Amino acid sequence: MPGEKRDNFFTELLKFAIIAVVIVAPIRLFVAKPFIVSGASMEPTFQTGQYLIVDELTYHFEQPQRGDVIIFKYPLDPSQYFIKRIIGLPGETVNIRGGTVSITKADGTTLNLPEGYVKNIGNGADMSVSVPQDRYFVMGDNRPESSDSRYWGLLPHANIVGRAYVRLLPVNEIGVLPGSVTEPQ
Repeated sequence: MPGEKRDNFFTELLKFAIIAVVIVAPIRLFVAKPFIVSGASMEPTFQTGQYLIVDELTYHFEQPQRGDVIIFKYPLDPSQYFIKRIIGLPGETVNIRGGTVSITKADGTTLNLPEGYVKNIGNGADMSVSVPQDRYFVMGDNRPESSDSRYWGLLPHANIVGRAYVRLLPVNEIGVLPGSVTEPQ
């Protein structure tokens, strides 16, 4: 009889493991992915070692928005993943003058971005960049420490993995849509 209980326990454990894999694997592969922040480019919004869950599903149904914090494959080396904030949308022109960012929309209206999340302004020359369809202009919140669209160009939509959806670590900073801001559109 004791051997029968042991077999029953292992059978139940195996069933549980199979069910867990059937439920968790598709979520992990197609819906959400873990991401650990590395580097100073998004300080103070994100610090090295913070653990995020990336929402890979939303951008299949809606377009990324200005102010979204996204994780993407670095265009110059797709084996690397970066985290940045969307600044310029397709069809717009991003203007940077003296560290201040403004957007000229497709209809000709100009929008000055109130970037309260930026830690340090600077690092980079004045520029004006037109954003074509299916591309985005992204920047880090810690501008002097960020390798972003100012240096390597525009981000193709196809490189976007998803948006930062949940911050799990550190525990005192747990939250949904961490770092996202509602920027004027």
